[in-house]
Amino acid sequence: YYTSIPGSCNFEAQDQEWTSVCGLTQDPSDDFDWNISNSAVTGQMGPDTDHTPGKGQHFLYVNSSTQKEGNRARIITTKFFPASLGVCRVRFWFWMFASRQTGVLKVYTVEEHGTDILMWSSSRNEENKW
Repeated sequence: YYTSIPGSCNFEAQDQEWTSVCGLTQDPSDDFDWNISNSAVTGQMGPDTDHTPGKGQHFLYVNSSTQKEGNRARIITTKFFPASLGVCRVRFWFWMFASRQTGVLKVYTVEEHGTDILMWSSSRNEENKW
């Protein structure tokens, strides 16, 4: 569900579609999709718990073990965030561990003419924590 912070989501969407609840959409031009799940479903390949305080259980994940090198899974915000001078922050938690096929997690912004600008990336997979 949404909180008061614009763009904020904890993926506890109950029976609603997480993409619409969280203001996200799957990129139709990518190779595979992000899914919502919990540790009971992902088992050994996922974290023991999610990052949400309290009773949160759900998170987004991709299963990279069945993918070829170079395949991409992308989600896109459905709302535009206005340009700002040093006051816009993107904050998220991620867990990358336990697979030789763990890829790279990247965050892009898209400038007004549609050019993707890489803002952050990580290929760390050595720590079993958020």
